[in-house]
Amino acid sequence: MTSPSGRWKQCVALLDSQLRLHYLDCPPPSNTYKGTILLVHGFPQTSYQFRHVIIPLADAGYRVLAPDYRGAGRSSKPASGFTKTVMAADLLKLIRIHLNIREPVHLVGHDIGGLIAYAYASRYSEHVASVAWGECPLPGTSAYEASKDSLWHFSFQSVPDLPEALVAGHERIYLQHFFDTESYNSTATSLQDLEHYTSMYSQPGAMRCAFGIYRAFERDAEENKVWVEEKGRCRVPTLALNGAMSPIAEMAERSVAEVHENVQITRVKESGHNVAEENPEDYVKNVLAFIEKHSSTQGTTP
Repeated sequence: MTSPSGRWKQCVALLDSQLRLHYLDCPPPSNTYKGTILLVHGFPQTSYQFRHVIIPLADAGYRVLAPDYRGAGRSSKPASGFTKTVMAADLLKLIRIHLNIREPVHLVGHDIGGLIAYAYASRYSEHVASVAWGECPLPGTSAYEASKDSLWHFSFQSVPDLPEALVAGHERIYLQHFFDTESYNSTATSLQDLEHYTSMYSQPGAMRCAFGIYRAFERDAEENKVWVEEKGRCRVPTLALNGAMSPIAEMAERSVAEVHENVQITRVKESGHNVAEENPEDYVKNVLAFIEKHSSTQGTTP
């Protein structure tokens, strides 16, 4: 992905001997710093899904980071580690150890990224200033249990080995199905965008990792249930962020409400599932309006 005007850098963090995370890093304008925003993508996307919103968020005074989580994009394709608690721990290492960011960050997750954002905000709440997530029912909630059988790809992608065999060589057709059926704004994903995602998910191991994320859902459900039973609902200020025309917005909002306290609900106008791509202007407006309420860091860019 080309950075407009050189505003963001493509970077690599070696978190351990087995895991390399690729991430985008966009600083705010000179002498302006309100905090750090961590954007976490979903499936079938990568950090590329935030291409329209990174600079507007940075221009508002934030350092914006957008990683490819493990198994996606230009990050490593490991054999395991796809529970959302492990994937959240990856991002904590990126923030706290690799980048040495000490103040709490603002988390924004979409789809699978929302599940990771919840795991991060609940397990590492002292490191989170605010969290916004949506567009996926959270494993371990009653909303997930009530909806999972109606979401065909949850079951299909959880079957061992078969999805890899059927999708191999047909990645473009498979990915296009999600954009065609889940988008309200059908022009949001261009042929060039689709080719980019296809190239990322045609890499060796990429689809195996993507399906591994779904195969971990039942383990995620167990971990989340135990966490809420023992620790209670997450107290980090929370925004349930979904598309106004998304078919799963309501179930996603119910999930957020089950595991968070102090929840604000917002829907991005004229958008289906892919909110940051379908209506980036309203997405940025809603994200910034929420984050500004919980941003206390002022000063110069670190």
